Amino acid sequence: MCYNYKRSEEIGKIGNVHLIMINEQTQSSFKNERSFIMPQTKFQDVIFGIIMVIFMVFAMVTYNIAINDGGLSYEVFLTALKALPLTCLIAFLIEFFFVGKIVKIITFKVLDAKQTQPIFITLMISCLTVAFMCPIMTLVANIFFEFKDWENLFVNWIQTWTLSFPMALFWQLFYAGPAVRFIFRQIFKKSLKASK
Repeated sequence: MCYNYKRSEEIGKIGNVHLIMINEQTQSSFKNERSFIMPQTKFQDVIFGIIMVIFMVFAMVTYNIAINDGGLSYEVFLTALKALPLTCLIAFLIEFFFVGKIVKIITFKVLDAKQTQPIFITLMISCLTVAFMCPIMTLVANIFFEFKDWENLFVNWIQTWTLSFPMALFWQLFYAGPAVRFIFRQIFKKSLKASK
């Protein structure tokens, strides 16, 4: 059997060109998707952060009160709502001025924004945010809301942290994150499309 090497080289060149075109189109679509999902201005960043904090704080405060009270009830939701303003303020300040900056530095040192699909960037930011915020906010909660005595502060904090982390990660990845990004896109739909 005779093998046509010249023909093979031509097909290979065509295939390479085709792959290059696909890669360029894919990267372009990733860039557009990224610009549509992520906040583009400081104001958008603040609004996104506020919405995310409300979703996360209310769920986690409700979860921890329910654990302490031995179950979920309507009173638990009311108690969580009462604690929401102060807890949200503390969480927002910590995330916006401290944790958020560290998370973005780590994420974009590990991942190449131009070559990485937006979903992986989103997942890494979400996971790292929970990894930092969970121990910090459970410590804050133990000091301000569940404080009993200094002797038990450390063990209570570790216990609350351990119980809260799986719930926080699950809630962020599967519910709060997608819901907040959807709400954010609806609020800033026009400006995000214009920035593409």
